[in-house]
Amino acid sequence: MKKKSAIITGSTSGIGLSIARHLAKAGCNIMLNGFGDRDEIDSLQKELSEKNQVKALYSDADMTVPEQINTMVQTAAESFGGVDILVNNAGIQHVAPIEEFPAEKWNAIIAINLSAAFHTIRTALPHMKKKKWGRIINIASAHALAASPFKSAYVATKHGILGLTKVVALETAQEGITCNAICPGYVKTPLVEGQISDQAKARGISEESVVQDVILEAQPTKKFVELDEIGALTLFLIGDYAASITGTAISIDGGWTAK
Repeated sequence: MKKKSAIITGSTSGIGLSIARHLAKAGCNIMLNGFGDRDEIDSLQKELSEKNQVKALYSDADMTVPEQINTMVQTAAESFGGVDILVNNAGIQHVAPIEEFPAEKWNAIIAINLSAAFHTIRTALPHMKKKKWGRIINIASAHALAASPFKSAYVATKHGILGLTKVVALETAQEGITCNAICPGYVKTPLVEGQISDQAKARGISEESVVQDVILEAQPTKKFVELDEIGALTLFLIGDYAASITGTAISIDGGWTAK
C-alpha cells in the first residue's frame, strides 16, 4: 500500500478512524473527513503522518452537500496524485417508530448514509480508472441484510448501500477496481452509544437493558465487534489477495445474520 491514497469519510472517530490508522500504518496517504474539535483533528493528522511517514490531510466537507464532496475528492487527487482507495463510512442514526419519525431526520439520514456515497464514488471513479486500479469499501451494516424496529431510515439506507455496491462492482469489473460492502454488527462507537439512550426512550426500558437485551441480544457472541477487526478486514480487501472479491457483502457481526 506504499504511496496509495485513501479518502475515508467519517474518519475522525470510531470505525473510520480505526480504518485510517490501519491504512496509514500500511503506507497509505490519508484524507480524513468528519466532525470534531479542530485541535483534536490536528493531533490525529500529526499522529498519522509522523508515526507512519505518510501524508495526512483533513476535509470538513459536509456529506449532505455534493459540491463540498467534489472539492474534497479533487483536493485529495491533486495533493496525492490520484485517489486509489475510497471508504464510505460517514453515517448518522435516529431511532423512532415510523409514524413518529421526523421527515427532516429521514432526509438527513438518506443524504449522509446513502447519497453521499453515490457522490464520492461518482467523483472518485475517474481517478481510479486512469490508473486501472481502485478499491471502494462501503461500510454498510448488519442492517443491510436484516431489519430492526424503529430504524426505518437507517435500514433503508444500508439496504441501498448494498445495492449501490453491487452496481458499482458490475460497472467496474474489468477496470481493475473492486467495490465491496462491510456489514458490521454492533460496534461500540459514538453512533451506537447514542443509540443506547434513544432505544431506551423508544422502548421504555433502561440503558443497561438496551445493551444486554436489545443490542447484544442480536449477536450470538454477546460481544461488541472490535474496531480493529473492521480496520484489518478493510486492509485485506484493498490488498492483492482480494482482487477477485467484488460486489459482496462481508458480514462481521458475531453471527447476527447467521440466525
